[in-house]
Amino acid sequence: MKSFYLKSLTLACLTFILSSCTQLQQLQNFAKCEFRLNSVENVRLAGVNIQEISSINQIGIGDVAKLSAAYLGNELPLGLKLNIDARNPNPTSAALSALDWIFLIDDIEMTRGNTNQRIQLPASQTTTIPLLLNFDLKKVLSGKSQNALINFALNLAGSGDKPTRLALKAKPTIQIGSANIPYPNYLNIKTDFTSK
Repeated sequence: MKSFYLKSLTLACLTFILSSCTQLQQLQNFAKCEFRLNSVENVRLAGVNIQEISSINQIGIGDVAKLSAAYLGNELPLGLKLNIDARNPNPTSAALSALDWIFLIDDIEMTRGNTNQRIQLPASQTTTIPLLLNFDLKKVLSGKSQNALINFALNLAGSGDKPTRLALKAKPTIQIGSANIPYPNYLNIKTDFTSK
């Protein structure tokens, strides 16, 4: 009976060690992963799709009315989908269990948030991570005129789908056993791949 308990305890310890080794390997793999901002999609200002518009003159009368009503209603909501590429150069997978982020345009913080969805990064592949962002442009850039705010949003969306003026600070969390371990500092994600 004693040998049965000893074997069971040994088996449980080995299972825990192997599981921890796998998770530590994923942490090491994650440290080698690289990230970049890939694209911006579905840019909407007060519900108006401005993705393909490059100047105020291209906005229709109905949409101008929507934008003016939103502005006069003391808000100008901007929503977009930001696609982040995560490249895993490792021969085995990596994963993160959560992601805290800060979204910036021209070094101005627009919004911050987090996702608690587990994200698996397969070996030797690039995975796209979509983030849906929504914030009040009028609140963030308080004191600016309606035209200045609309032009700011158009400059963001009108130059195509490449996020040249954008940056994302991201702090991943990795699960080790039952503990969630946050990355020691924020990664600065821009349009070129980086792991820093």
